[in-house]
Amino acid sequence: MKNNASKEFERLIEIMDILRSQCPWDKKQTIESLRKLTIEEVYELADAIDQEQYEEIKKELGDLLLHIVFYAKIADEKQQFNIADVIKSINQKLIERHPHVFGDVKVNDAEDVKRNWEEIKLRNGKKRVLDGVPKALPAIVKAYRIQEKVRGVGFDWDNREQVWDKVNEELQEVIQVCISNNNKQQMENEIGDLMFSIINAARLYDIDPEKALEVTNQKFIRRFNYLEEQTILQGKSLHDMTLDEMNKIWEEAKKYDI
Repeated sequence: MKNNASKEFERLIEIMDILRSQCPWDKKQTIESLRKLTIEEVYELADAIDQEQYEEIKKELGDLLLHIVFYAKIADEKQQFNIADVIKSINQKLIERHPHVFGDVKVNDAEDVKRNWEEIKLRNGKKRVLDGVPKALPAIVKAYRIQEKVRGVGFDWDNREQVWDKVNEELQEVIQVCISNNNKQQMENEIGDLMFSIINAARLYDIDPEKALEVTNQKFIRRFNYLEEQTILQGKSLHDMTLDEMNKIWEEAKKYDI
C-alpha cells in the first residue's frame, strides 16, 4: 500500500507538470483563480460525506489532492515553496502538536489533546487564541470553531446544562426587540446572539450544527416536494390553495415520515 501510494503520488506530480506546460487552461491558472474552485470542491466533498457515498468521497478527495499539488506547482514556479515543503511542514506540525504521542506529555482524553494543541499554537507564534479562525468560513462553522477554540483555554460553561439559561435569555431578547420596535439592526444583533447561543448548545451536546441544519433543510425539501406533488395530483396550484389546505397535506407528509 505504501509503495503504491508513493508511486501514484509521483505520477500525479508528473501529470501536473505536463498539464502546466501543455494545457492552455492549466497554464492560465493562478493561486487566486483556483481559490473559488477549491472552495467548491470542499463543498462537494462535504455533500458526499453527508450522503456517506464512499465512492464519491474517494473522487472528491482526489480532486482536493489535485488542487494541493496545483498550488504547490504554481508556488514552485514562483520559487516560493514546492510540494515537498508542503509535506514536510505538515509532518513537522503533526509531531510538534502531538507531544503525547511523539514526546513524554501525558493526556487523559481528547479534550486534553485539543487544549494542548491550542497552547502549542500560542507558543509557536499565534498572538491571540482566535487568530486561526479563517474569516471566509461560513458563519455557522465559524461560530462553532470560535467556541471550540475558547474552550481550549478554559472559557466555557462548567456544566453544559447552564447554556439553556443563556439560550432562553437570548430568545426573550429577540422576542422583545422584534415586538417592541422595528429597528432592523437591533433585531439582527439579537437574532445573531440567539443563533450563537444555539450553536453553543449544539457544541456542548456534541452535535454538529451545520449538519443538523442540513438534515432539517433536506427534510423540509422532501415534505414540500410531497406537498407540491399532491397538489398537482389534485389538479390544483399552490398559488390557489389556502394555508390551511397546504398544512393538511404537510401534516400528511409528517405522518408518513417524509
